Amino acid sequence: MTSHNNAPASPSLPEVHRSVIVPVGAGFWRKVLAFSGPGFLVAVGYMDPGNWATDLAGGSRFAYTLIFVLMMSNLMAILVQALAARLGIATQLDLAQACRAYYSRGTSIVLWVLCEIAIAACDLAEVIGSAIALNLLFHIPLLLGVCVTALDVLAILYLQHKGFRYLEAVVVSLIAIIGGCYLIELLLVRPNVVEIAKGFIPTPEILTNHEMLYIAIGMLGATVMPHNLYLHSSLVQTRAIDRTPEGMRTALRYNFLDSCIALNSAFLINAAILIMAAGTFYQAGYKHVAEIQDAYHTLTPLLGSQLAAVLFAVALLCSGQNSTLTGTLAGQIVMEGFLNLRLTPWLRRLITRLLAIIPAVITVIFFGQAGTAKLLIFSQVILSLQLSFAVIPLVRFTGDRRKMGEFANPRWLQLLSWAVAGIIALLNAYLLVQTVRDWIR
Repeated sequence: MTSHNNAPASPSLPEVHRSVIVPVGAGFWRKVLAFSGPGFLVAVGYMDPGNWATDLAGGSRFAYTLIFVLMMSNLMAILVQALAARLGIATQLDLAQACRAYYSRGTSIVLWVLCEIAIAACDLAEVIGSAIALNLLFHIPLLLGVCVTALDVLAILYLQHKGFRYLEAVVVSLIAIIGGCYLIELLLVRPNVVEIAKGFIPTPEILTNHEMLYIAIGMLGATVMPHNLYLHSSLVQTRAIDRTPEGMRTALRYNFLDSCIALNSAFLINAAILIMAAGTFYQAGYKHVAEIQDAYHTLTPLLGSQLAAVLFAVALLCSGQNSTLTGTLAGQIVMEGFLNLRLTPWLRRLITRLLAIIPAVITVIFFGQAGTAKLLIFSQVILSLQLSFAVIPLVRFTGDRRKMGEFANPRWLQLLSWAVAGIIALLNAYLLVQTVRDWIR
């Protein structure tokens, strides 16, 4: 690793850098409110349409067994997101800027290309998810729906122009709608509470049953998103914190609280999707509902209520739109951080959208609805493969006292972080091997 320069040419997301005032001498709840936001923008990536596919498959095939996997994925997510926030607060660099500052130019370019592929793959899941939701709710053809999703760039530009807190408020509101939809969904399903509780206990079958292990790893890949690490390390810098050691310690504490609340909200929503699939499809013997469209069309006859299906589609639309908001910001951070290249936000968004829309359009034209589910799962595999290239630099940087000073990871946290990074790398390698093997067959 070569250290080039410690300070970035310009701050991360310069138009909103230190734009949110943190009140001095405020009480606990006012500080909670001031620091809350970045965690929720990050949590959006943990409940995007890609997660829906794995949650539906897990619940419909194996009932409540895989809730344990969701819980473990969530704990890993909380750890790596805490590291990302720590990096941003301590060094005033986002993860992309840190990579550019400390790795050679060639390595930085490779990491940038890999990250752009991951963002395009994630955007692909959002495009397809939103298009499916529009099709289910308003009968808009999938192809037209894919093209309509490109217009959300205008909403994003407007919100950024209004101020960062507006963007955060919209994201939190959409998360609340998704949560509300699933709360009503669960009241309609009336799942078995004892069986849900058993799902939190690990079973050796997760390792011995090949199909269950494959879905479990897919859940892990869909949960911990690589671009979220770049995003979080930048978003924490939108707060105008006191740069003294005490001020930074305060920022770390409140950002950790923000992440815990937001990511646990995402966990509850993912668990609700899995519980809904288990309580509805598994109970009725529909054990292979992996496609979002199938889930929608099967809900009404099984529950005897059109409301269940409508709420499902509304939540899906909110999920897809929310994820595109944060994906845009992540793309901007990655490009500016790695390349020190600034594009106007609308151009950056257009490029990202085209990278996602082109494969989506080709799939819809040639393979129709059946192809969209395969493309959703494929996008999650790409994300999984890129993850280690974000997690390993993050763990290295946050454990380096020369870069982090007194905020470097203590030994116990460093050991835990490397253990999580190792587990992620091994599971993703396994997922790749299995996916290639399945395609060859």
